[in-house]
Amino acid sequence: MRYLFEDYVLDTDQRELRCGAVLIATAPQTFDLLLYLIRNRERVVSKDDLLGAVWSGRIVSDAALTTRMNAARGAIGDTGERQRLIRTMPRKGFRFVGTVQEAQRSTTVPPGHVAQNDYTAQRSLSPPRLSIVVLPFVNLSSAPEQDYFVDGVTGSLTTDLSRISGSFVIGQHTAFTYKGKSVDVRQIGRELNVRYALEGSVQRCDNRLRVNVQLIDATTGNHLWADRFDKPFADLLDMQDEIVARIARTLDNQLIVAEARRAARTLNPDAMDLYFQGRHSCNRGVTLENLTEARNSFERALATDPQNVDAMSWRALVETVLVAAFLKDNGPPYLAAAETMVLKALRLAPDHAWAHFTLAMVLIYTNRTAQGVAECERALALDRNLADAHEMMGQAKFYMGCGADTEFHVNEALRLSPRDISAFRWMNTAGFAKLQISADAEAAAWCARGIEANRNYPLLHFGYAAALALLGRLDEAQVAAKTGLALDPTFTIRRVRNVPVRGNANFVAGARRLVRGLYIAGVPEG
Repeated sequence: MRYLFEDYVLDTDQRELRCGAVLIATAPQTFDLLLYLIRNRERVVSKDDLLGAVWSGRIVSDAALTTRMNAARGAIGDTGERQRLIRTMPRKGFRFVGTVQEAQRSTTVPPGHVAQNDYTAQRSLSPPRLSIVVLPFVNLSSAPEQDYFVDGVTGSLTTDLSRISGSFVIGQHTAFTYKGKSVDVRQIGRELNVRYALEGSVQRCDNRLRVNVQLIDATTGNHLWADRFDKPFADLLDMQDEIVARIARTLDNQLIVAEARRAARTLNPDAMDLYFQGRHSCNRGVTLENLTEARNSFERALATDPQNVDAMSWRALVETVLVAAFLKDNGPPYLAAAETMVLKALRLAPDHAWAHFTLAMVLIYTNRTAQGVAECERALALDRNLADAHEMMGQAKFYMGCGADTEFHVNEALRLSPRDISAFRWMNTAGFAKLQISADAEAAAWCARGIEANRNYPLLHFGYAAALALLGRLDEAQVAAKTGLALDPTFTIRRVRNVPVRGNANFVAGARRLVRGLYIAGVPEG
C-alpha cells in the first residue's frame, strides 16, 4: 500500500518514504509511528495507542516519544511549532491532519531497489538503542520470604530505568516470564528484540544485604559491567529505594558508555549516535578539551535532527558548565545561549527531567536562585534518581549566602550515588561552601576528598589552595595552586571575580575570602 500526501509517498511494502524522487532516510520506529498516524488519521491517537503499536507496550520515556515524534515531523517537512501535518491535541494525543490518498503499489521495481529494501528490513529488525530487559533477580538467601524484596528490586529497577531519556524497557510482567528459567541471554535478546539485559542477585549475610548486578550485551552475550552493592540490613523498603537509585544512576552512565562505543564503530552515525558520543565526552571529565569535543558532537546531532531534545539539553549544559567551571572569562553570552536552547527543548518536551535540571543551573548562575531551586524540585519529581539536582540545590544555598546548608544537599546526592562520576564536583561544591562560612579545615578536607576522586579537575586544586592558604599552610597552598595551574594555565583570579552570579552580603564576604586565599597561594590575578 502507498499513502500519498502533498509531495510525499509512504510505501508500506518497501518501507520507504519519498518526497518526489528523493528517498528520505527514516529510522524504523519513525516510519512505524508515521504509518500508524496516517492509518488512524480519522481519530486522535493517544500516547498509549502509540506505545502499544510502535513499541509493543514497552515502557518508553516521554523524551523518547517526543524525539520520535519530532523525527516523524521532520521527515515530512513539519515541525512542532507549525504542526501542518501532525497536530498535537493537548492532553489527548496526536492526529495526522493532512489529506491522504491511498494507492496500491506499482509492481515495477527500480533497479537496485531490492538491496535498499533488504537493508531497511535489516535495520527494522535490529534492537532499538538503550533497549533493555531487567531479568528477575535471584534470591540467594536461605529465607524464601525475602522473595518479595528481590522481586520488588526488579520491578522498581524496571520503572526507574524507563526514566532514562531515550530508553526502551521491557515491561515487568514480560520479564518475569523468565523467572527461574535457565535461558541464554542471547536468546532472550532475540525474543524481546533488546540490546541489553540486566541480571542480578540478592543475598543476606548476617546483618548485611549484598546485591550483585551485571549488564550484558544481549546480542553477543559479553559482560559489559558488573558491580556489588553492600549495605547494613535495615528497613527493607528504604533499602530497596536506595539500592535501586544507586543501580539506576550507575547503569545510566554504563549504558551511555556502551552506546558511545557502538556509535564509534558506525560509519554513518545518526543524531542519537552523535548524542551518545557527546555524553561520553562529558563523562570523561570537566575539561575544556572534553567539553569542546562534546559540544561538537551535540552540534552535529542537531544538524542531523534539529529537534533532538536530548542533544539540545546537553548542548545547553555544556555552555553552562564552561562558565560554572571557570573555563571561560566572559560568562553571560554562554549562559544566554544555554537558556535559549534549553527553553526550546522544554517547549518540545515539557517533562524532560534533564532539561529542567539544566534550566535550574542557568537560573542559579544568572541570579534567579529561587526559580532555579523550583526547577531542581521539578526535575526530581520527574526523576527521583537525579542526584545532580540535589547538589545543585546545595549550590543555590551557597549563592544565597547559606553555605552552612550546602553540605546537607551534597550528602544527599552522595547518598543516592556515592561512586558517581560527578561526585568530585559535588565535593568541590561542599568545599567552596565551607570556605564561605570560614570553616577552612573542613573546606580543605572536602577538596582533598574530591581530589582523591578526580585529580584532573583544576577547580578542586584551587579551592584546596585557598583553604590551605587561609589556614596558614603556605607551602602546601602554593603546591596546590601550581597543580591547578598545570591543569588549567589560563585560570586567573580575574575569572573568579567576573563570574556573573551576585549574592547577598554573606556570599560577597565568602567570595572575598576565596579571592584572598587564591592570592596568598600565588594564583595570578590576570
